[in-house]
Amino acid sequence: MAKPLILISNDDGVRAPGIHKLVEWVKDMAEVWVVAPAEPRSGQSSAITVNAPLRIQEHPEYDGAKVMSVTGTPVDCIKLAMHHIVPRRPDMILSGINHGSNAGNSVIYSGTMGAVFEGCMVGIPSVGYSLLHHSMQADFSECERFIKQITAAVLEKGLPQGVCLNVNFPAKVKIEGAKTVRSARSYWTEEYASYTDPHGKPFYLLTGKQINLEPDDPETDLYWLGRNWATIVPERADQNASPDERIAVESILG
Repeated sequence: MAKPLILISNDDGVRAPGIHKLVEWVKDMAEVWVVAPAEPRSGQSSAITVNAPLRIQEHPEYDGAKVMSVTGTPVDCIKLAMHHIVPRRPDMILSGINHGSNAGNSVIYSGTMGAVFEGCMVGIPSVGYSLLHHSMQADFSECERFIKQITAAVLEKGLPQGVCLNVNFPAKVKIEGAKTVRSARSYWTEEYASYTDPHGKPFYLLTGKQINLEPDDPETDLYWLGRNWATIVPERADQNASPDERIAVESILG
């Protein structure tokens, strides 16, 4: 029988160190293909390219993995890989290792998780990995044992229908273990810094900080990440409200 096939993407771009580490740690489990954005595309969520051509470039293999880049978003990479690049339907889709957090409400903006949700929607077990450190020189070594264990388990057993995983790792610490929790309710504040260009015209750059609305709740990812634990959050791509929430809406609307 053929080895399983793992498709890997990210939102930091095909040259990012995090994606190379992910290849190194899962290469013995499967045939690995990398299809990643040609340039960094962070914050793209589930965006797709609709009015511009997409181009594929082949790169030298990395640690036995086939490597391609796409001039588009992470979701473009998954879609194009499935239709025109990988030789058969992947057994698993991985995204990352992202340079930066995708915990709390960051998951909704994440290009890393956009790729994961795309795989989830077509029924492929999919996992996103993120390290809470934006530097391209980030140390990923503490993540290795968790990534190998989670990937091997999901590759063997799959995931519940419609469920994917958002895995985050604290940085610059010894990781105590991993907890399966939910995303903390949070929001971003002071999101834009204003500046003035040499011509006296204002411009703005994204900035801000994440505010955790439930800092003392041990059922949440931000709680455990702050205590040096990795977090595993089962997510759904369909974004449906619960039955109780649908009933509540019905009562509001009469």
